[in-house]
Amino acid sequence: MSYVDFSKRLETVCGISITPFYEGSKEINWDGLKENIEFLINNGVEVIVPCGNTSEFYALTPEEAKEEIKRVVEIVDGRAKVVAGIGYSLHTAISFAQYAEAVGADAVMIHTPIHPYITESGLTSYLRKIIDSVNIPSILYYKDPEISDNVLKELAPLEKLVGIKYAINNLPRFAKIVQEVPKEHNVTWICGTAEKWAPFYFNAGAKGFTSGLVNLYPQKSLEMLKALQENDQNTVWNVWKEILPFEDLRAKYNNGNNVVIIKEAMELLGLTAGVTREPVNPLNKHDREEVVQLLRSWGFELKIDKVAN
Repeated sequence: MSYVDFSKRLETVCGISITPFYEGSKEINWDGLKENIEFLINNGVEVIVPCGNTSEFYALTPEEAKEEIKRVVEIVDGRAKVVAGIGYSLHTAISFAQYAEAVGADAVMIHTPIHPYITESGLTSYLRKIIDSVNIPSILYYKDPEISDNVLKELAPLEKLVGIKYAINNLPRFAKIVQEVPKEHNVTWICGTAEKWAPFYFNAGAKGFTSGLVNLYPQKSLEMLKALQENDQNTVWNVWKEILPFEDLRAKYNNGNNVVIIKEAMELLGLTAGVTREPVNPLNKHDREEVVQLLRSWGFELKIDKVAN
């Protein structure tokens, strides 16, 4: 598949898979991981992203992250595209990228570095060197509002850069950079802040969006995608209103609830999600009750023992 063709494959829902941890030991539940990936594939998710932020990437050791990438590639076995999340220091990120390519990942998603001191030219160099280190396509995860979009304009001409997951919720800024990057660069713009923001991003030029909701309610995510692609505004906003309270819950505490809401909801539905690792704590009683009520309002039958706990 050419880089241009792969870029087109990103015009969809990119499912950010979760990493299930056992309660107590907080070791990875590899059987649970397989269940969750099969769930995504069986429900029509075509792009799966292990080691994203909803996967608790920064709570994984480098060894665990590599093992997760390898196992997801094996589980998927060509039935969807696997985009491996990579990051940390330049040396480590290149090692991740080359490992992902070696084990059969279809592309890599480069996290914005978690670093207290970042310069525009330094970030451009960091990203370029990672992109150049492998033959598989790269997607940038761009989420630091303090960094100029000049970085994206500088890198967009690279053939192997096929997508930008834009996660800065500044719609005029996003629309401007979409307009400034020539279409012949074949970069697919992806809304990086899920269903809540997807309609706004699509209006400004996005062609796909990432989702954590797919881990428990893929039908709703795919319903929104179809409506956006067909410009069915009535359905778009009906779905948006339905999922908004859930996404608002995830956004609480400066997005601290992002992963734990997904995991709690999955457990209530009988899916295998497990607990979160520190620095994320379990849900408080009030937020958990909101999750219960939301799932019931969506018509789900909950596991009684989970609700009672």
